[in-house]
Amino acid sequence: MATTTDPRLQQIEDKVKSGRRITPEEGVLLFERGSLGWLGKLANLVREGKHGDVTYFNRNFHIEPTNICVFSCKFCSYSRLYAHREEGWELTSAQMLDIVRKYDGQPVTEVHIVGGVHPKLNLEFFAGLLRDIKAHRPELHIKGFTPVELDYMFRKAKVSAEEGMAYLKAAGLDSLPGGGAEIFAPEIRKQICDDKVDADGWLSIHRAAHQLGMHSNATMLYGHIETFAHRIDHMERLRQMQDETGGFNTFIPLKFRNKDNEMSHVTESTIVEDMKMYAVARIYMDNFPHLKAYWPMLGRNSAQLALSFGVNDIDGTIDDSTKIYSMAGSEEQTPSMTTEQLVALIHQAGRVAVERDTLYNTIRNYTATSGVSQN
Repeated sequence: MATTTDPRLQQIEDKVKSGRRITPEEGVLLFERGSLGWLGKLANLVREGKHGDVTYFNRNFHIEPTNICVFSCKFCSYSRLYAHREEGWELTSAQMLDIVRKYDGQPVTEVHIVGGVHPKLNLEFFAGLLRDIKAHRPELHIKGFTPVELDYMFRKAKVSAEEGMAYLKAAGLDSLPGGGAEIFAPEIRKQICDDKVDADGWLSIHRAAHQLGMHSNATMLYGHIETFAHRIDHMERLRQMQDETGGFNTFIPLKFRNKDNEMSHVTESTIVEDMKMYAVARIYMDNFPHLKAYWPMLGRNSAQLALSFGVNDIDGTIDDSTKIYSMAGSEEQTPSMTTEQLVALIHQAGRVAVERDTLYNTIRNYTATSGVSQN
């Protein structure tokens, strides 16, 4: 393993190797003092201790109901304010069900539903959509709606987070994605997304889901105006909640992209900074089973590199025309990969490709010599 001459970093290494939790102060120190090589080696040690060489992916597709939104997040290149809805789109339930039907007979296991917060699309509208999807394809796992969307639905319907989540679960919602978390620190949130649900609200909705036996993911938007301390504070709050509920499957650092938004003046993070972010996340988030590099946002090559910096999941085939990151300047303007391409990407990194469902149950193991169907 790469060595460090800094006694404080050596102490952290010793703690990690012995399975002891590092402190927030030590987490900040990793960002400030840890070299890329040393961080990568330590993160890889944690990753392989949990998963060996296994790298997960799934076969999924996205539905984006609308990009019309009542909120005005400064980092967002995707949404259009309701006042400018002629620049956006909104899908009917029938149109969204048609998207689901496109995948009839294909071995997709998950539909991921996220979008803007449209003032006319309410809790009952989305519950009806869930029921329609389940009636058509009962086995399809529905992962849908960020706490930003849910908080608006629940407030409009005048129900609590607990009541709203129970209602949507009964309608067919299976799990929650991790979006909308951004950075929890209120002083940063005030500058970049002041008008949407705050950190406590975000966490309370995930807590309500976990209490119903549902699983969820967690994200963090990094590489804009936040400090290392803000990143660690964000991860610490998630780590504490995971201690409480155990309901998070995956942590997903999301790289800030600066194209066509109100933060275009902010320089994007470098590849070195990206890999350090993943490595620190894997070391710090000791109670999160999985760390994901979302390849449509990060780019295929960078996602592949992240497999050496703690990452053990690169999401899915994303067989659609998802626009959230392509509109913000992602390298992936047409984010779709076949199963064969994903498996090859994983094998080229010296890892073992395993197809999973949303809850990380193994569907198929792919060896480097096995043929891959492009279903």
